[in-house]
Amino acid sequence: MLKVAFQGERGAYSEAAAMVFFKNSIETMPFPTFHEVLESTEVGKTDYAVLPVENSLEGSVGESYDLLLNTKLHATGEIYHRIRHCLIGFDGLEKIDTVYSHPQALGQCRKFIEDHHFKAIPTYDTAGSVKILLELKKDNISCIASRRAAEIYNVPIIKEGIEDNFNNYTRFLVLSNQKQDGTAKDKTSIIFSIKHTPGALYSVIEKFHANRINLTKIESRPTKTTPWEYNFYVDFEGNQNDRNVQDALEKIKPNTIFLKILGSYPRAEIG
Repeated sequence: MLKVAFQGERGAYSEAAAMVFFKNSIETMPFPTFHEVLESTEVGKTDYAVLPVENSLEGSVGESYDLLLNTKLHATGEIYHRIRHCLIGFDGLEKIDTVYSHPQALGQCRKFIEDHHFKAIPTYDTAGSVKILLELKKDNISCIASRRAAEIYNVPIIKEGIEDNFNNYTRFLVLSNQKQDGTAKDKTSIIFSIKHTPGALYSVIEKFHANRINLTKIESRPTKTTPWEYNFYVDFEGNQNDRNVQDALEKIKPNTIFLKILGSYPRAEIG
């Protein structure tokens, strides 16, 4: 049976995304940090790693993008997982004044938290915040996590669907040591940095346009080594082995300082 690494405790959204992607035919393995998730697959303790990279409400997961820069793993799949948050606790809304959860979940439920004047306390994981409730055992505290997490730890759900927008999806990348075979509907992810000169980014983007390659995402992240210099994370339609993609990548190399192909994988649909 395939072993799949995810960050957090049992009941985390990352675990749920892994189970949906692999149709439940896996052994999920929890790890405390994103770094340990990737490392477990790099060294062969697990076959795949599942990593959240962006949310439709809160945007990109910066730590994940930074780790992708140095990982040896290949992106082999993606999934858009619907996030439905629950307020979980031992008493009713009228007695609660504090809520625990992962910063992304707190951000996705910002209006609900503000409307009820809760004190928000960030934690390392949504499902992990349920374990915190069990340890503290106070009636005035609650947490935000999934229905499955509430069921796993046997803590009551006070209210379900508390996210600010029901159109709440997190995109997860699936990574492994092996490359994915090409399909007719692939997406490719790359990372590059450019010279700090006028028109440098345009010269790269123009090459994709000239080769009729549709960019689906472009995002910048600080290099962490030189102030005000950035790495660019780009997703585009097509496979890295397609002739027009290979041609475009060859043409942009002279305009980049660094270029890394994360991998090509089947495009996921939202639904």
